Amino acid sequence: MLFPRLLTLFLLLVGTVQARAESLVLLTENLPPFNMAVSGGNFARDDGISGISAETLRLVCQRAGIECQQILRFPWERVYNQALDEAGYGLFSVARTAEREALFKWVGPIAGEDWVLLARGDSPIQLSSLQQAGEYRLGGYKGDAPSQHVVDQGLEVQLSLYDKENPERLANGQIDLWVTSSVAGQYLARQQGHADFRVALTFGRGDLYLALNRQTSDSTVDKLRAALEQLRDEGALQGVMQKY
Repeated sequence: MLFPRLLTLFLLLVGTVQARAESLVLLTENLPPFNMAVSGGNFARDDGISGISAETLRLVCQRAGIECQQILRFPWERVYNQALDEAGYGLFSVARTAEREALFKWVGPIAGEDWVLLARGDSPIQLSSLQQAGEYRLGGYKGDAPSQHVVDQGLEVQLSLYDKENPERLANGQIDLWVTSSVAGQYLARQQGHADFRVALTFGRGDLYLALNRQTSDSTVDKLRAALEQLRDEGALQGVMQKY
């Protein structure tokens, strides 16, 4: 009778380990309309987080049968490093750049948008290349992929810890151009009453992903990827997008 009991105990332990492996903590930041605290603050959990990416990943985790807790915190560097260093953690919405490629396991794209320079509606600035923008005062968001790309091109960018500061900086003439992305930037500008901002230049495009710690099992990653594609094929993701 001892062997069957030991076998049962072993199977229970294996099941417990597998259950834990199917649980993830997905970290994020305020990046409207992709992920944002319902309260408008810098901390939120689960249903307190809304947005295109947040809702998409809830559907993906549910379809994949994986328990996913969502946590929104500030600043970006904190959640980025936690997902990078700690098993069981992931991060969204993340631009999948060459520099980050080998650092995470990727699920997506869950969303995408153009990288742009926004100007005031009455601004005379006309641009045909990113290098021309170096003649102007540029504002951006620290840790944001579009801003980092511009910095990597050798241009000076006044980086803010809060992206929500940039619409006011642009409107008040503290900067001439705002380095941002088409969907997020225009959404944030409209929320603050600046519907007249215009795109002065489109200089790239970034698909947004869920970035998972490298220790995440391949089986978990495969389940999430398969669930995402199923939902995309069914048109469920388009329904989420249309809400925002």
